[in-house]
Amino acid sequence: MAKNGASCEQPQKRGTKDKQNGHFADSAVSERRQKDREERLALVLWRRPIVTLNYFLLETFITLKEWTLKLWQRRGTVFLILVLCSLFSLAYSTEGAHQKYVQYLEKRFLWCAYWVGLGILSSVGLGTGLHTFLLYLGPHIASVTLAAYECGSTDFPEPPYPDQIICPEGGVEGSISLWSIVSKVRLEACMWGAGTAIGELPPYFMARAARASGADPDDEDYEEFEEMLEQAQTAQDFVTRAKLGVQNMVQKVGFFGILACASIPNPLFDLAGITCGHFLVPFWTFFGATLIGKAIVKMHIQKLFVIITFSKHIVEQMIIQITENWLSWVFEKVVLVMVCYFIFSIINSMAQSYAKRRQQSRQQRYTEEKTK
Repeated sequence: MAKNGASCEQPQKRGTKDKQNGHFADSAVSERRQKDREERLALVLWRRPIVTLNYFLLETFITLKEWTLKLWQRRGTVFLILVLCSLFSLAYSTEGAHQKYVQYLEKRFLWCAYWVGLGILSSVGLGTGLHTFLLYLGPHIASVTLAAYECGSTDFPEPPYPDQIICPEGGVEGSISLWSIVSKVRLEACMWGAGTAIGELPPYFMARAARASGADPDDEDYEEFEEMLEQAQTAQDFVTRAKLGVQNMVQKVGFFGILACASIPNPLFDLAGITCGHFLVPFWTFFGATLIGKAIVKMHIQKLFVIITFSKHIVEQMIIQITENWLSWVFEKVVLVMVCYFIFSIINSMAQSYAKRRQQSRQQRYTEEKTK
């Protein structure tokens, strides 16, 4: 009996030891990942400029190489695009009655692509993007609003506008309505909003791929999201509760929850993309709701705010208090600072991506040597 009792107790001790070893192993892995993350975050231009620039150039080279390989794998699609571009170039350079339609399409396409690109730059950086609404779209809407009140009409040239808006003849003072200005800037605003919706796709695809493959990506936003899910019942601070509110709305309400989050200025919307990807929400449910919310609902709210702010009587009061030269000088400096910050953030991000490659390669070699 004593022997049997001893034999029964032995596996129990061994199981406890295995559990402790597993706990220590998980703790060691967590500490290593935290140390690697801190090492990467310290890699910025103002701390280690030479190493950061070196890593940035190496990451740029690797990224170009990867893109080249992906294009080669889709060479059929690339060839079709090149053929279409060649046909358009031929039509563009050949004289004929079709030239006015070609020029019209060119102007519209380039104008729309410009605003879509600015929208993507605004939202693609997971909170660190270039705030192109403040830098470009807001001032554009303001300038159209001021010109409409000054000209008494919105019949000045269609986009893309010349450098200076020329008032048409026959404008009547006080004949401008709020909705006529809204209609005048609708194309630019909707294209910018569509660009911001496209910029929200990377978090969605990252989380969806991680959930589908069962991988554990070393991504700070995704790790924060998983920690938030684990601590959902004990969360007390306002920020965590706000994030949980976004996550619950998107998860439980679905399409209309995503639409509601996308329709208002929401700095936590990146979390909505990660949530939708994590819970495998269909692509068109996520992107459709995001596109409608950002390109239609939210953009009309923002447009109305800017147009009302720059309406005639408010502008007259602003001009009394500040001079035009001072305001222009401040705006130029703000634009310069924000553009520089955006460029620095891109360099730092790419340098940190290369450091992450090195850390993963080093860990893989260590694992292979350990298993030998």
